[in-house]
Amino acid sequence: MRTLAGGTRITDAALSQIVVRAAESVDGVKVRRPRRHLDVDIAAGDARVSLDLTIAYGLVLPDAARDVQQRVADALGTMCGVTVRAVDVDVEAIS
Repeated sequence: MRTLAGGTRITDAALSQIVVRAAESVDGVKVRRPRRHLDVDIAAGDARVSLDLTIAYGLVLPDAARDVQQRVADALGTMCGVTVRAVDVDVEAIS
């Protein structure tokens, strides 16, 4: 359980869901095994995310990764009121 601004508490599972849904909103992107390959660290109102992806064959990998980074940062910033310092993305597989 994490405490956000204003004393709001959120579970790690809920944080993971926000990240996964934001990442997978990019066409052709799936988060690989979210329970094992996803880390959300929030401290003092700052967030850092690390996740592993599978990206569809034919997509431009840097473009898809940048889209994921932006959507995850936007979602956490909007929904949790944190400043996202980094979204580290590893492309683990092509589908």
